[in-house]
Amino acid sequence: MRTLIKALLITLALASQAFAENHQVLMLNAASNNSDHPNVFEPALLFIEPGDTVTFIATDPGHNSASWRGMLPEGAESWNGAIDEELTIEFTIPGIYGYVCSPHYTMGMVGLIVVGGDTSNLEDARRARHQGDARGAFRDLFEQLGAATGAESQ
Repeated sequence: MRTLIKALLITLALASQAFAENHQVLMLNAASNNSDHPNVFEPALLFIEPGDTVTFIATDPGHNSASWRGMLPEGAESWNGAIDEELTIEFTIPGIYGYVCSPHYTMGMVGLIVVGGDTSNLEDARRARHQGDARGAFRDLFEQLGAATGAESQ
């Protein structure tokens, strides 16, 4: 009986991994929509489910992905990828994750990932301080998030 229960638990664990998706975020020197905005993540706003992974792809040179302090759900681990290297992160804790490209942060190269549709840490994420164009870029992403979810975007 114990062996049967163990086998069932292993099967359930493997099945849940089989349904997890891998999403890709491109790190680019220019937006693909012909915007004149340099240095972008595409997509900059991403909705995923718990257990999904996101692979940050160094499509153009000189970029990385790093979580931003104050913009992670409680209990989530931070990350800091190397410049010009692909990085895959698994997101298991629901909530909003803010991230940046370290070299291009003040130029507004920022992004948001929303896991499980959970916006419970929205106010904490919005209170995070930013410099340069990152301030406006995050404000724009929060407005997009509000439009997509009905979450307060002010």
